[in-house]
Amino acid sequence: MLFFPAMTSCISWFLKKRARAFGVIAGGASIGGVIFPIMVSHLVPQVGFGWTMRICAFFIPGLSTIGNLTIRCRLKPTKKTFSILEFVKPLQERPFALLNIGGFFGFLGLFIAISYIVVQAQTTGMSVYLQNYLVPILNGASFFGRVLPGHVADKIGRFNMMVIMCTISVVFIFAVWIPAKTNATVIAFSTLHGFASGAYISIQPTLIAGITTDMSKLGVRNGTSFAIISFASLIKSPIAGALIKACDGKFWGLQTFAGLALGLGTLLIFSTRTALVRLKLMAKV
Repeated sequence: MLFFPAMTSCISWFLKKRARAFGVIAGGASIGGVIFPIMVSHLVPQVGFGWTMRICAFFIPGLSTIGNLTIRCRLKPTKKTFSILEFVKPLQERPFALLNIGGFFGFLGLFIAISYIVVQAQTTGMSVYLQNYLVPILNGASFFGRVLPGHVADKIGRFNMMVIMCTISVVFIFAVWIPAKTNATVIAFSTLHGFASGAYISIQPTLIAGITTDMSKLGVRNGTSFAIISFASLIKSPIAGALIKACDGKFWGLQTFAGLALGLGTLLIFSTRTALVRLKLMAKV
């Protein structure tokens, strides 16, 4: 809820350098993903869980104050009555529908990997101390994945860059994560997947903006998109838990499912690109 207004406001200000601008915004979120896990792991043994959560809560209003003072929307809000049909109507557009179905499967695959990399690392014999740094490593790599691909996306096309980075992420899951049996390979996957997933997170909202002709409807369309994607976050843990149980506590089923889900999402995003420019592979889109 805090991130969404900043995201929509940023996108409305930029056209040619939209992916780069949003990459910087999203990169700030990944910095929080580096700081908070380390802070929590050090505070819990010293002050307990309760005061650790209170300290984290004290940080959030202070940082949010900076955002409230600096964020300004380019488009003035219009007064209107809430209508659920307004959120459903964009799904009648084929590119929008394909992109959001692709986003659902893409986030499902990405976040299963992000959520379970620490648990899987336990099976390789990784120490608890090192496990605590896997998520910060992933988020640290994600910072560069959110900023650098956004810069390139503005030059070669945002859909093009999205398909490339998603494909790379699928390769990392199958070629690095599934065979990972040592601390080094788990850390390598955490770094590589963090970079690739960072690009997905930063570029996806700019794709919605790219197929939106009326920018005053951008907030509604982004709301529809993230509402659909949110169901992936809702179902990922039950699916992952069932797969681990079905595979007798092993992670290969979960890892394979994550790779296939992300691969399907990538194909659907490519289908969205095809719906826009057909099979013109060199088109900047």
